[in-house]
Amino acid sequence: MNAAETLRSALGGIAANKLRSGLTILGMTIGVAAVIVLVAVGNGSKKAIQARIDALGSNVLLVQPQLGRFGPGGGGGSDVTFTTQDADALADQFDAPDVKSVSPVVNATGTTLVSGSVSYQPSTFAGTVPAYARTRSYDLAGGAMFTSADVSNHRRVVVVGPTVAENLFPGQDPVGQTVRVNGTAFRVVGETAPKGSNGVQDQDDVVLAPLTAVQDTLTGYGSLSSITVRATSAQTLDAAQAEITAILVGRKHVTDLTNPGFQVINQGSVREASDAATDVFTTLLGAVAAISLLVGGIGVMNIMLVSVTERTREIGVRKAIGARRSDILGQFLTEAVVISMLGGVTGVAVGILGSQFRIAGVTPAIAVYSVFLAFGASLLAGLFFGTYPAGRAARMRPIDALRFE
Repeated sequence: MNAAETLRSALGGIAANKLRSGLTILGMTIGVAAVIVLVAVGNGSKKAIQARIDALGSNVLLVQPQLGRFGPGGGGGSDVTFTTQDADALADQFDAPDVKSVSPVVNATGTTLVSGSVSYQPSTFAGTVPAYARTRSYDLAGGAMFTSADVSNHRRVVVVGPTVAENLFPGQDPVGQTVRVNGTAFRVVGETAPKGSNGVQDQDDVVLAPLTAVQDTLTGYGSLSSITVRATSAQTLDAAQAEITAILVGRKHVTDLTNPGFQVINQGSVREASDAATDVFTTLLGAVAAISLLVGGIGVMNIMLVSVTERTREIGVRKAIGARRSDILGQFLTEAVVISMLGGVTGVAVGILGSQFRIAGVTPAIAVYSVFLAFGASLLAGLFFGTYPAGRAARMRPIDALRFE
């Protein structure tokens, strides 16, 4: 029997039991689609987390007081505070050659912006320096970023995000407008380009102002909220982190390195840790989906065993007129593989379609490898689970098969 005849015979066997074959194909479809969709959900989660980390900016290190410090001499709060002098020390190229720029930041909380009869409270009002916008990857849609001269001269100017501009100046160009911040007048000199949400907060709901102006009018000249540092490259993040830690340990006279009272958050380390966690999550999702693919394979074995039993006399007749053992084996094995292939093709289509919708708040991102993996697994499942029934059919003795009732 040639390949064409074998395939035609296999398709005839499938068509003879349409409902049973259809249900088996449905089982394989569900298994393949589940693998593709669940891996896409895991991959989408990974991309979303990466986007949140990348939203911090490129090659960023965040230096913050470490709240909740405990240990000898430590209490429930932070013993370490940062000043602009600390930020200047981190920018020293001799002690920190892998640091490109340093941006001291003071966050003004509870600020209310008023323009005419409209008032608005932004989620972030940061006093900082011009380098902060470059570090955090803020581009400008209009106007300009405030300058170092603005910081030095304590000028009361602000750069607003699109969300702030839309709420305070609907339908107007915010650049050149005057806004009162907790009663103090500031002039809008620029508007940032839209960045969207990072999954935690609206990155466009932000106001940036010169550090000195914010300290003059809103926060006072106390400690900094944080220091944002940009490394010279992604490859020097770890070196820059070590340099920053060494400088601060010396300046703050830290004796207990396990509880220094501050933390240097490395964007690269955070991303590596998140990637490792989401990879495990994706693997677990894929493993759960693979169980349904296994169940589909067992369904293939079940239908083939039933088919062999029902067609025992047919097998006997074919052997009696000269069909070889390999012909019978090939026919039933081909039938099993075709069923699995049809289930795989429809499963891929359903999986790709299902990945176009948000699932549990996550936008799935199809991993190309999962498509080939799921389809290949469906074919292998048909081959593996179809081997025993096909072998059983091939081993039948013609006389016994003909006597079967």
